[in-house]
Amino acid sequence: MSATKLSGLNVQHDPANTDHEDDPATDPNGFVATLRRIGTGAAADGQPWHERGLSSGRCLQLADADCTLAALRAVGEMALANERTRQNASPEQCIGDRHMEGLLMAVVALTTLASERVQGQR
Repeated sequence: MSATKLSGLNVQHDPANTDHEDDPATDPNGFVATLRRIGTGAAADGQPWHERGLSSGRCLQLADADCTLAALRAVGEMALANERTRQNASPEQCIGDRHMEGLLMAVVALTTLASERVQGQR
């Protein structure tokens, strides 16, 4: 007998495993909706660029710069955490030299991207 045929049974479903009856694109916090906002110039907070009177292209550039700076902060925090771990903990707890080099390369690339977006077209 399935759960739908039992009238008195109180069944709770795991939200991650249930089928959604609603279209996932209509959920404002869903993946598709979020992806669409990013494509139309969502800043790091997921909202469109807040300044008015700018061209749509400039709003996209500033939103990209905002997202890039948020990523730059995250990468910088990881590099700082590794440096503090290197100074205060055992060497086994640190990330390797190649990983640290990758983090620093990400810092350089993200800084370049943010600078290009803020400066705009010349």
